[in-house]
Amino acid sequence: MQFAISDLIAGITVGLTILPQALAYSTLAGLEPQYGLYSSFIGGFIYALVGGCPEVNIGPTALLALMTSRHTGLGARSGPDYAILLCLLAGIVEFLMACLKLGALVDLISLPVTVGFTSATAVIIGTSQIKGLLGLKGGSGASFLDTIGSVFSNIDKVRIPDFTLGIASIIVLLALRKLKSFSFDSNKKVYKIINGCIWTISTARNALLVLITSCIAYSAQQSGPQPFILTGSVKSGFPRIGLPNFETDIPGANGTLVHQTFPDMVAELGPSIVVVPIIAVLGNVAISKAFGGAGLNPTKELIALSLSNIVGSLFSSFPVTGSFSRSAVNHASGVRTPIGGIYTGVLVLLAVGILTPYFHYIPKAALSAVIISAVIFMIEYEVVKPLWKCSRRELLPGAVTFILSLCLGVEIGLSAGVATDLAFLIHRSARPILSVAKSQTHSGLEYVLISPKHSLIYFPAIEWVRSGVSKAVREYGMIPVVMDCRNLNEFDFTAARGMGSLSKDLSAMGVRFFLLGAGSAIKMVLKEATGDSICTLETVDELESFAPNGDDNELKEVVAPLLKNRNNHKAEKRK
Repeated sequence: MQFAISDLIAGITVGLTILPQALAYSTLAGLEPQYGLYSSFIGGFIYALVGGCPEVNIGPTALLALMTSRHTGLGARSGPDYAILLCLLAGIVEFLMACLKLGALVDLISLPVTVGFTSATAVIIGTSQIKGLLGLKGGSGASFLDTIGSVFSNIDKVRIPDFTLGIASIIVLLALRKLKSFSFDSNKKVYKIINGCIWTISTARNALLVLITSCIAYSAQQSGPQPFILTGSVKSGFPRIGLPNFETDIPGANGTLVHQTFPDMVAELGPSIVVVPIIAVLGNVAISKAFGGAGLNPTKELIALSLSNIVGSLFSSFPVTGSFSRSAVNHASGVRTPIGGIYTGVLVLLAVGILTPYFHYIPKAALSAVIISAVIFMIEYEVVKPLWKCSRRELLPGAVTFILSLCLGVEIGLSAGVATDLAFLIHRSARPILSVAKSQTHSGLEYVLISPKHSLIYFPAIEWVRSGVSKAVREYGMIPVVMDCRNLNEFDFTAARGMGSLSKDLSAMGVRFFLLGAGSAIKMVLKEATGDSICTLETVDELESFAPNGDDNELKEVVAPLLKNRNNHKAEKRK
């Protein structure tokens, strides 16, 4: 019973948060307001049945709304049919990823790339709402640069009432957000009640703002001309239930309708069919890990997300994923099970059936303020300073992602950031750091110790290692060379063959080559690749047993088999 009450309270609280966000994100996606509501209830029902993290709330987000707007906004070649079809295709891709257990692919996206991507999208989303904030009519432009240019070219058309309301709304929202951290430190019942009221007001700030500004707009209209640009009529009733349209008609260049077949629609959606699911999975996995810990099954979470999109498309939803802000509200509200999502979904359905006529009076400036106040906290500038201090190289992928996302689009920016990260990984694999030092055993026998700083040596690195060993021999002279393998976990077959060739070359020069502390896995690969041509040591002091005496018997014992194997290899090549 206690769990049910906690879930009910959390579900209603999240519902009050999602309603204004749904209207705002639908506008951001270039769709009519009701589509945001259609996208807000299915995720709660599906996740309650399939998901495993009580805090996660699946629904519309600013990021996916922005990516959807590329195909639905003013200036694009499509309408709601494309958004709903994208939702279905994204869900299918996510389901395939779950079946193939490809959720781990999001691990290829590093923290700097994620920070660069989310920060760039926050800037893009924020600037896309400047027109609504200033009361300027028309779309926000096809890109960040277009939006900025459009705003400056129309700056003389700013509507003072909308601008004043928008700025005041942002100030109020930020102040109410800050209010959450204020509480009375007392065990008295009256102070506990006051703390609860403060938390409720801060949590439901978006809903309160929309309600108050709607009342202001309604009162202003009763006493004279409407000073604000309003959201307008929101379609009442429940969405159409059925498969998305696989064919549609769009306006042509000369005002006629152009028929689009399913292949045409897929061509229009293009890379978004893959990029949108990846971004959705990235966000949902991050939220699940943040609130659910490491015990969650990522495949199960991926299935829940995919079904939310697939089933959601049957109810005219655009792509959805987990929302960090609403999940945080869920957590703070004391949710105990995923059932809380059902209460949220029921509240949204009630709003769709009853409250939609009242959404007409919501000022667009207030919705823009809701979005801007949410996304400014997505700009994660605080990670730049520690990265600059400890790992400046990692700043480059993040900077590439941020700049290209702003200039060329979020898909190109994210792809370029991941490619930059992979290039660094390949470079590090091909150019491992080698520590070279001259040392000696307890009895004074000198040798060169070469210690790779990586745990793996694969084929791209073998020539680099051979070059480093040759340089060490030229620098320190004809003394034994010992490669420290105690921290190495693996050689691949090509690298093992390269080690064998290196050992033969050094033996021909009269320099002995040894591997120190090689594990069983490395020894097995070396044996298959080179036979027993490379000597291994367990400790450095074993070098002394190979020290040459007066008649060089020990040296012959080491060099002879190496030369024999080399001659046999040459004979095989001649054959």
